[in-house]
Amino acid sequence: MSVATLLRQARLDAGMTAQELADQAGTARTAISAYENGRKSPTGDTLTRLLHLTGHRLEAADEITFHEVLGARGSAYSVPSHLPRLSPQQATRTVTLPLHVAWSGQRRELDLSVRSDRIRAYRAVLSEGSPEDILSIVDGALLIDAWPDLDLPRGLVSHWAELISKDVAVA
Repeated sequence: MSVATLLRQARLDAGMTAQELADQAGTARTAISAYENGRKSPTGDTLTRLLHLTGHRLEAADEITFHEVLGARGSAYSVPSHLPRLSPQQATRTVTLPLHVAWSGQRRELDLSVRSDRIRAYRAVLSEGSPEDILSIVDGALLIDAWPDLDLPRGLVSHWAELISKDVAVA
């Protein structure tokens, strides 16, 4: 995501106009517009201050990479380098599973705030999902909670169990 997009999205998420952000920051609306349209780049300090005014923070996080592992009967599974984390709003929203994940006629709309729905969604996404599906639906902390009740293919369990044990050991 570009700095311009990041700043604009943070401002919109905060329900602020460019003028309101400019007023709070003690700068001109044209400066905010230039940042949000990529005509000018804010310094790191300026970006941090503007994000703070919108109720956000700039944070560096490890990039999640994926590798493919083969399961029984040639099934391929996507496994991340470490557990993904979602915001509370993302982690507990209602999702519609993509057709390639819910291909067997299972219920596609699931409420991630309901543990049984979350377990159903995680089982489907870990078994059938793409890296994008995993990053957008699975929260590592909630996966740890659901782990004892997930019924995953045998070839997949050991790979995710390793990630979970690493995450629990760090916490």
